[in-house]
Amino acid sequence: MPKKYDTPLLDELEKGPFPSFVTEIKKAAAKNDMAADELGQLEKSYRDRRGYWKHGGIVGVRGYGGGVIGRYSSLPEQFPNVANFHTVRINSTSAFFYTSKFINEMCDIWDKYGSGLTNMHGSTGDLVLLGTNTENLEPIFAEFSSRGWDLGGSGSALRTPSCCVGPARCEWSNIDTLDINYSITQEWQDEMHRPAFPYKFKFKTAGCAVDCIASIARADCSIIGTWKGKIAVDQNEVAAYAKNGMNIQEEIVNMCPSKCMSYADGKLSIKDEDCIRCMHCIAKMTKALKPTGEKGATILIGSKAPFVIGATLSWVIVPFMKMEPPYDEFKDLIRKMWEFWDEHGKNRERIGELIIRKGMREFLEFIGVEPQPQQVKEPRRDPFFFWTEADLQK
Repeated sequence: MPKKYDTPLLDELEKGPFPSFVTEIKKAAAKNDMAADELGQLEKSYRDRRGYWKHGGIVGVRGYGGGVIGRYSSLPEQFPNVANFHTVRINSTSAFFYTSKFINEMCDIWDKYGSGLTNMHGSTGDLVLLGTNTENLEPIFAEFSSRGWDLGGSGSALRTPSCCVGPARCEWSNIDTLDINYSITQEWQDEMHRPAFPYKFKFKTAGCAVDCIASIARADCSIIGTWKGKIAVDQNEVAAYAKNGMNIQEEIVNMCPSKCMSYADGKLSIKDEDCIRCMHCIAKMTKALKPTGEKGATILIGSKAPFVIGATLSWVIVPFMKMEPPYDEFKDLIRKMWEFWDEHGKNRERIGELIIRKGMREFLEFIGVEPQPQQVKEPRRDPFFFWTEADLQK
């Protein structure tokens, strides 16, 4: 296909050492009219210093209220092939493990019905297909569903749950993140496909407190693997780290947020009762330290990107919960949280914003969780609990 538009401004973005999205769009534009017009409209946006996309809300397919994000050009006469340029979300696999067979099938379907442009993966975690028209949505869904794939979540719904690689490739994972993610996805199919919440809700599951998927900053509900026992110390391996150049005092002991460690005469000591299980020391000295004892997860709630009150991180609701199939305790807790949110939440109010507005005390009373020290937002400065006269008399 001959070159359709000159793109002097976009060409500048290809200069430099890093891979460029412009190069990838040009590859797709060489054989696809949608990608060619997308390139032309993007060049015009850079030239005019304004965007020309209109967000069209959610475009449903038969039986599904969510999963496809409507996108329309405000210049359809000038760029007719992107007059509709919808984004299709495919429910991703746990930890993004795909077979090459599926990748080939996915690309064939998308070359047939869409722009050929993909985003693996979007910020929510879905496999994102960028740009198709309204007429092709039903055929796309039919082709993917016939191969066992499903649409992801969009709108005021449960978004596609995601997790880290967990026990599949990480020996430090304290929980089976893959199985938890799959169980959540299967349990709440209706909540994913038929938006009925005040706003979006995201689950992300991390195997340990290193939190490689940043669940504490990206998920309304973070499930983070932890343990109850002590940290086992192999002093021979500690000595080997020191011999190989690690400054254990500076890199390990001084970096411990709870100051529960000491290092003297070549020996590393840990006061386990003061450990907050942040995993810093274990991640740095993988051969010398490892968690022991009962494994489970810390449940946190409330993070989100800026919207009404700015960005927030999740905070602890349950410090330790056993996470074993079928995860009934966890699922019952989530249903209570959603009941509180449904009853009190405003339109487009995330659950974390609601808890801040109504107060942690009211939230905990509703879901039936006892107050615990780990739930205090800012210890010694700004107590998150407000005690009643009856509480004080106790």
